Amino acid sequence: MKVLQNNIDDLNLELTVEIEASDYAEILRKKLAECRRKADFKGFRKGMVPASMIQRVYGEQCLVEAVNQVISKALDEHIKENDLNLLGEPLNSEKQPELEWKAGNDFTFIFDAALSPKVDFEVEKSDTVPSYTVSIAAKDKTSMEESLKKYYEEKKEEKSDEDIEKEVSERLENQFKNEAEWRLNKDIRDYYVQKAGLTLPEVFLKRWLVAANGGKVTQEDVEKEFPGFAEDFKWQLVRGFLMKKFELKVEEADIREAAEAYVTYQYAMYGIGNVPKEMVDEAVVNVLHDRKQVEHLAEQVEDRKVIEKLKESMTLKPTKITSAKFRELK
Repeated sequence: MKVLQNNIDDLNLELTVEIEASDYAEILRKKLAECRRKADFKGFRKGMVPASMIQRVYGEQCLVEAVNQVISKALDEHIKENDLNLLGEPLNSEKQPELEWKAGNDFTFIFDAALSPKVDFEVEKSDTVPSYTVSIAAKDKTSMEESLKKYYEEKKEEKSDEDIEKEVSERLENQFKNEAEWRLNKDIRDYYVQKAGLTLPEVFLKRWLVAANGGKVTQEDVEKEFPGFAEDFKWQLVRGFLMKKFELKVEEADIREAAEAYVTYQYAMYGIGNVPKEMVDEAVVNVLHDRKQVEHLAEQVEDRKVIEKLKESMTLKPTKITSAKFRELK
């Protein structure tokens, strides 16, 4: 067997796998023998079904499995030997010739593949993004004061105008402080995604997204959501690069801390506060047993660590802005 690589451009490539009958013959023999050993046909003792009958019933299935096993091994070895950093998995090419699945035949398979774009840039102190301080407009306060007055009146709770004004100020300050922090983190991500200047193999990625989701999404779905996916994907590549550049790691303790924060937040969403530690610990154990949840938490930890390091390494320009102008930011 051999694999031929044709580089279409800097990111896209074509892999042709050529397989001779001798490459899969022994694997096929073992698979047919295993089928014969397990076959239970009326009129024959188990394991004594004629080989010709096994070949007729299971021959093509075993041949496909044997050839796919050889293909998988050939591609894996080629990718490792050539240090290819692929995006997703190779896909069957539209150039693939029609095959005659017959034992003893040689086979040729053509796959489309794409390389992950190389990320390489320096983080410099001259890198600058605005760090907003939001001044709250009088109409924001007035609107919330009116809502709170109505709320307390309906609950028949007495609150002085001074108490309401204080509560409004605290709420709005916290609200805009959190929103400004979210905005800062977003601007930092966007800044370095733009600085990395990454180009993605979009045609391949769109095909791969449809194939990888096993029919759960259509090409139309992918086209619609792709711009957002592309930006998130570029950030994942940049974040991975910066994790290595800054020599950052996600430790087990980081995941547990993130799980505890997630569980506490979930309880708070249902209005449950001061949750006993035993309940939190039990819920955390359940979260940590969910592989997808752990992967998601690990990404959150990576985000936090990378953003914190970038804030130390770049310039955050203090910028005052009105609440009205802040809302207009994209």
